[in-house]
Amino acid sequence: MKITSLEPARCLPVPDAGFGALRTERGNLPLESVDVAASVSGLIAGVEVTQGFRNPFDVTLEATYVFPLPDRAAVTAFRMEAGGRVVEGVLKERGQARADYDQALREGRRAAIAEEDRPDVFTIRVGNILPGERVTVRLSLSQPLPYEDGAATFRFPLVVAPRYVPGVPLDGPPAGDGVAPDTDAVPDASRIAPPVLLPGFPDPVRLSLSARIDAAGLDLRELASSLHVVEEEGDTVRLRPGERLDRDFILRLAFEASTALQLDRAGTFALTVMPPPVREARTPRDLVLLLDRSGSMGGWKMVAARRAAARIVDTLASDDRFAVLTFDSVVEQAFEGMVEASDRNRYRAVEHLARVDARGGTELLEPLRQAVSLLGGAGSGDRERIVVLVTDGQVANEDQILEQAGGALSAMRVHAVGIDRAVNAGFLGRLAGLGAGRCELVESEDRLDAAMDQIHRRIGAPLVTDLSLKGLDVERGTLTHLGSIFPGVPLRVYGRLRGADTGAETATGTGTGTGTGTVTGTETGTVTVRGLAAGAPWEEQVAATVVDNPAIRAVWARAHLRELEDRYAMGERELEAEIVRVSLEYGVLCRFTAYVAVDTSQVAEGGPEHRVIQPVEPPSGWEMPSPPPAMPGFMGQAAVMSAPRAFRAAAAPAFESALDETPFASGPQSTPAAPAGAPGGAGPGGAGGWTQRGRTFGRPMPAPARRSPHGLEAIRPQLVAELDRLKAPRAADPLFLADLGSRLAALSAYLGGHAELSDLARALETAEQPGTDLEALRGRAVEVLTALTGGGPAPEQRRPFWKRG
Repeated sequence: MKITSLEPARCLPVPDAGFGALRTERGNLPLESVDVAASVSGLIAGVEVTQGFRNPFDVTLEATYVFPLPDRAAVTAFRMEAGGRVVEGVLKERGQARADYDQALREGRRAAIAEEDRPDVFTIRVGNILPGERVTVRLSLSQPLPYEDGAATFRFPLVVAPRYVPGVPLDGPPAGDGVAPDTDAVPDASRIAPPVLLPGFPDPVRLSLSARIDAAGLDLRELASSLHVVEEEGDTVRLRPGERLDRDFILRLAFEASTALQLDRAGTFALTVMPPPVREARTPRDLVLLLDRSGSMGGWKMVAARRAAARIVDTLASDDRFAVLTFDSVVEQAFEGMVEASDRNRYRAVEHLARVDARGGTELLEPLRQAVSLLGGAGSGDRERIVVLVTDGQVANEDQILEQAGGALSAMRVHAVGIDRAVNAGFLGRLAGLGAGRCELVESEDRLDAAMDQIHRRIGAPLVTDLSLKGLDVERGTLTHLGSIFPGVPLRVYGRLRGADTGAETATGTGTGTGTGTVTGTETGTVTVRGLAAGAPWEEQVAATVVDNPAIRAVWARAHLRELEDRYAMGERELEAEIVRVSLEYGVLCRFTAYVAVDTSQVAEGGPEHRVIQPVEPPSGWEMPSPPPAMPGFMGQAAVMSAPRAFRAAAAPAFESALDETPFASGPQSTPAAPAGAPGGAGPGGAGGWTQRGRTFGRPMPAPARRSPHGLEAIRPQLVAELDRLKAPRAADPLFLADLGSRLAALSAYLGGHAELSDLARALETAEQPGTDLEALRGRAVEVLTALTGGGPAPEQRRPFWKRG
């Protein structure tokens, strides 16, 4: 089959386009809208996520969407609505759910399936969508809100950022339809790597997000949104229209929480214990600082990471010892082994950190091994052994890391500092939980100082250790990890009482919980929390309150399942049956189960005739390439990303050739990545950032810029298209004009520099500034583009690429 490269004028972005949308004879790609409706009550939020799909083609369609959810959220319901019919999803063992879904498609019935691929990465497939039909899927979930230093945080992720994939590619059919190959280190990489749009498409999927706030009797002092503009209407906070799904939504609620023990009527309890007013015991520390310098850390993240690492070094005292490791595809040490935290050594460490820049791939396993080795031989057991990891966490081999390093890390205290606007919070939380440490998330430079103050307080020994409970009869194996109590961070514990529908007033007998805590008790309406504070015994009694809140049961089940899944990843393979049992019994989705919704009526002759995986936006704040939308390499790749895998494989050589002509030193490079383990190499993950089918994006290793051999005629079709859109009868839109300016700047760069385009681009990028005359600005753009193009029409479009023979 002959593959023809797409030409710019034959696949143009359109104003009403969604992710990855190209102008075709039938419209755009399928995802139209995402709606998030949250109800926050105290320290628990209930959320309903609604995704709207439309089939723009004249054949039946299967749409795949890879998206994030909060890593601690419990998904408890799934529903599909199409053709006036409502189908409730059923939670089943994952293999059985897939078989039911595939059979329904073969029989010409509508079906949808929701699967968890990581604690915070999920996939929905909707099949046999009829031409022109709209399908809505809904997910219901409950999530606990972390509470620290007088504020609870409602964090809702909106995009799956590209993750580094190490290892050797596997033979055989891929596990999913994503753009990364499956490898021996990440055998399901193709399931968690959705295609990513390169910049240039002005309009995202329609996003709406609201949060209704119920302080549950607490004194709510302040609401703050750190990455989005929000509007308040009574007790509801709404996202401003027009926001993109390219970064986490973060809402902080300032109020004073209190120690409490809540028991639901089904026998599940949630215990919250506020930190006591005791002084932290000062113990000499052996600390290994790991700083991620990989390509995805470019830009503001690298600046913030260097500052964070330097602040951590400054917290060390003279009786501490430390080591500083920076890593990408290779690991570099500031010193040989552990050194005393003298003024001179701390100065040398900060000086080393100041020279660190982003490069290479995120090979995280090796620096963790080196940290374990350094601390394993650090000396006597009366010193606190600490690992501090500063990273965005964008790795795909989470299970491999837990399996090979998790056991050793659990004997140390691991603190993670996650820096990103779309951070891999799920994995960093798992690492910190293994080592009884804390995970601090930094979404902006503005947030860094506050986060570093918290890290400084928590990087040492916790306030209370060796925790245990007395007074509750807990079902064996259901108590979540007790951990420790840190300054400003309350203890949060969930569990199940022995026997169904057991209330606090009838809790009797004895039992043993998991984790570090032991539970014994007699008939009582209180629980006693015991531990050691500064080496002395400490305890606090907490009275129980019976509540009617089913979310407590769901939150416990999700936390319990996550602990079981982590143990499975670390080698306890016999836990699979128990994980499936708990998931099905309590109706909470996990990696071994899936929700499937199957319509009973036949609507098609057989399976879908066309399949599309939905592209996602590039994460906000990442240093992404900026090629023009009309450039053959860019549009060709955007089209291939959205095509079936077989077509992508066949088309790859043609598009690789087109991409080789790209002149951007900051964008895709035709130079192959160095082998994994080689200096500056990154294996399949790319040499300088994130990768799509072997192409490296983000911040690649420096390459000489090349001047384009093409003249203005090479971009004339795109300029004609932009001119046609400018002339459309509508009011001048500042966002549209600013986006046009960025696209024209990229076109100018493609030509190696063009004075008129560059001047116009700079003028258009001022469109969002107050007082700008938008109509005059549009008039100037029309005048310049008319002169450059001669005002001619755009060429006629060919048939869509998936229909070409």
